This record gives sequence, C-alpha cells and structure tokens, in this order.
Amino acid sequence: MLSFSTCWNSGRHTDGEEMLREIVDLGFTRVELGHGIRMSLMDGIFRALDKGLCTFTSLHNFCPLPVEITRASPDCYKFSSPDDRERERAVRHTFQTIDFAARLGAKFVVLHLGRTSIDHYTDKLIRLAEVGMIHSREFVRLKLECVQRRKDDAPPYLRRARECLLRVVDYAREKGIKLGVESRHSFEEIPNETELLDVLDEFDDPTVGYWHDFGHVQVKHNLGFLDHIEWMEQVAPRLIGCHLHDTQWPGRDHMPPFTGDVDYDALLPLLPLPPADTLFVFEMSPRREVEEIAEARDKWVEKFGA
Repeated sequence: MLSFSTCWNSGRHTDGEEMLREIVDLGFTRVELGHGIRMSLMDGIFRALDKGLCTFTSLHNFCPLPVEITRASPDCYKFSSPDDRERERAVRHTFQTIDFAARLGAKFVVLHLGRTSIDHYTDKLIRLAEVGMIHSREFVRLKLECVQRRKDDAPPYLRRARECLLRVVDYAREKGIKLGVESRHSFEEIPNETELLDVLDEFDDPTVGYWHDFGHVQVKHNLGFLDHIEWMEQVAPRLIGCHLHDTQWPGRDHMPPFTGDVDYDALLPLLPLPPADTLFVFEMSPRREVEEIAEARDKWVEKFGA
C-alpha cells in the first residue's frame, strides 16, 4: 500500500490544499504529512480533508512544526536532551502531532527519539567512503572510535528518551494512534538497532512498533554497521510501516526506489505482511523530479502493487 510524504513539496507551498493536490496529480491518493508542515498550511490541509481529496496514512513528528521553528526539523526538540524544558517541549509537541493525526484519520505517527552528544562520525565516514577510503586505517580507526564513544555516551540519553516515550505511548493509546519508532540514518542517533529491540521489548504494546526506513538502514549497511537483510529478518515481526527511498553508495539517500543499492526483491519477502498490505511511504528529496518519481512509482506498482 503506497503513500507519499509531503517532505518532497511542503517547503515550496503556501497553501496546504495545493500542496496535496500536487501529490494527488502525481498519482498518489494516500499522504503522509511530513515534519516540514508549517501551521499556515493546516487550513488548506483541512479543506482537502473536507473535500475528500486524499486520505492521510501517517504524520511525521513534529507535525505541524512548532511556530518558532521555520524549516523542517524533526529533531528540533529531543526526547533525549539533558535539558528538562526541551524534553517537555518535545513531549507536548508530540501530543499535538497525535491530536492532529486523530483529527485527520491517520493511523500512525513516526517518531525520532533523539541522539547522543558525540560528534558527527557518520558524516565523516561517508566522506571517507566517497573517496575510496572505506578500507583504510583512518576509516577503521574512526569507526572504532565512534562505536566506543557512543557506547560510553548513550545510556543517559537513552534513559531520558524512554521516560518521554512512556508518556507519549500512554497518550497515543488513548487516541487510538500507533507510534512507529524509526530506524535512524546516523550511528550517533538513538536508538541504534540493539537499543531499538530493547525499546520494543520494554514497550510490549501494540501502540508501539518499528518503522523501517530503507534508505537509512542502507547507509548503515554500506558503512558496515549492520547487514540490511539480517536486520530485517530480526525486526520484521514488530514492523508497522516503512519509509521508502533508495541510497546511492555510500550515503546519498532519499532517492527514488530502484536507483540505488537497496535490494527490495530480497527484503520485501521478509516483511510480516505482503507488500499490498504493508504501508510504504515514498519519502523523496525535494530535489527529485516529477518524472523520476512517477517512473519509480510505476515500477513499484508493477512489481509489488499499489
């Protein structure tokens, strides 16, 4: 089941209805409201809802953006922050996202849980890989340093994120909304894969599930942090939805499907539901052209259904 994220076009629209109409004209009738939805777009979104222009599958936290945030920023407030006030803002704005999801008839809210405080190792590793240094001593040294520093740094950040998630889960349960904890792009972020399994075990609740981001996981696969197929085999029973995009080696993601390294033919049979019953949200970079998105969509429908 295909949906399409407004992360592709929300930044260039001032009217929410016109933003959604552009997506419908592209051939999608289901929409995820991304983390770049400004409050000024909401009137048009509700007009589109009243007209039955499309249906809403999911919202990506934070949606709408806090009024003080001027551009797409899903990590503007973090559950993992040492700052009590920031964590409280993160929880309150997540409550608002859940409220909007319920009002729009969407079933899912996609969450980021935060990050550790260590440097941006993943970006540095990608740059080394881009120039052919993935097997160099420098790459290996930096990667080992990243793993060790994150192991030492993560526990208090993860603890704070779990405490916030507990409040959010209770609120979402009351509203009938499912929460998808998303796989992250960078090794510095929370949760990593081991932590994510622990979180899902701790919150053994149908309100909480796993949101698989094909492009993010492929970046980690390309850098040697995990094996994409092995990870999918392990976590698939808790999967509730997916962000669909491709990655051109080593780290250029949010590309149209079938233009990069993701092996969909090997991965999709591992999902708990057949492709026609699994929610796949096209999450395209704003730089992607209509023609290449339409081509990818047509190929996906031909192979896996709509």
